[in-house]
Amino acid sequence: MAKWGEGDPRWIVEQRADGTNVNNWHWTERDVSSWSSDRLSQLLVGVQVEGPEGACQLTDIAKLDGEASINNRKGKLIFFYEWQLKANWLGTSSRGLKFRGTVEVCNLSDENDMDDLDISVSLCKDQPDTPLLDLMKKKGVQEVRKALGEYVRQLKSEFSQGMILPSANGPKPATAKRTQVQTSKTQVSPAPKCSSSPAPASSGVRISTCSFSLNETFRTSADELYRTFINQEFVQVFSRSAAVVDGRRGGRFQMLDGSVSGEFTQLVPDKKIEMRWRFRTWPSEHYATISLDLQDQGDETELRMECRGVPSGEEDSTREGWTRFYFQAIKQTFGY
Repeated sequence: MAKWGEGDPRWIVEQRADGTNVNNWHWTERDVSSWSSDRLSQLLVGVQVEGPEGACQLTDIAKLDGEASINNRKGKLIFFYEWQLKANWLGTSSRGLKFRGTVEVCNLSDENDMDDLDISVSLCKDQPDTPLLDLMKKKGVQEVRKALGEYVRQLKSEFSQGMILPSANGPKPATAKRTQVQTSKTQVSPAPKCSSSPAPASSGVRISTCSFSLNETFRTSADELYRTFINQEFVQVFSRSAAVVDGRRGGRFQMLDGSVSGEFTQLVPDKKIEMRWRFRTWPSEHYATISLDLQDQGDETELRMECRGVPSGEEDSTREGWTRFYFQAIKQTFGY
């Protein structure tokens, strides 16, 4: 599949002298291949059907090849996706015998309706015939089709916000850019610094705390990166879970199924975010203080994170959590 837009004259953008789009004649593209891959796996693995013959369940994804992207052209959202996948299934007959097989989909694409998908079911070569194969062909195919339809629904609902560009005379809302993933590794401070004056917990027990810093480079502008941390829709997308985010000073947030919560204490648009932040297993009502400083470098943004007040013994997991579930997740999801 050719990369969208290569050699396509529709990508020639008419602009005014000030660089404003004329009548939204512009393409804005967001690569959502990573999110799509994860979401397809989540929706398919565990799909189960039952009948008099026994029960069958998809156990894992053996192959998942393709790509997905969302584009805005003249104020209209266009969804591109094309996937080929193969999943393994395990069946247990009414007599307790085990059988293994595969499900293949070769044409999950924006060009095909759900009813037009070619979904083939087969037994592994070393498996004898079993009525479970018919069960999978009848009920299993229907459930797989439903799961793929849910993927398309979520793709269109979760990524529709923030993709409509302004016209020449309109206001300038946030836009999403397709960029290359930054390959540099996270820079960390040599070692956590332990506080000489332990912080008191709400119960009156004083606990020893540590601090650390992280440095990260993102291939996006400071305003987009700033918005990614304080916008509820963006947080839900890169965390791949429901979140509550009130992006105002004093606003509360909760994410990762309630494992992380806190409050924004200072917000300097496009430059700085400060927050009280805690992990669910920390001592009750104990919060660390986190500061994110954003330095706009043109096509990229340097982020420096300072974290103070982490309970001693939790610094490694906190550092790893921020690197994995914030920084890497943001890069993989948005291509920053």
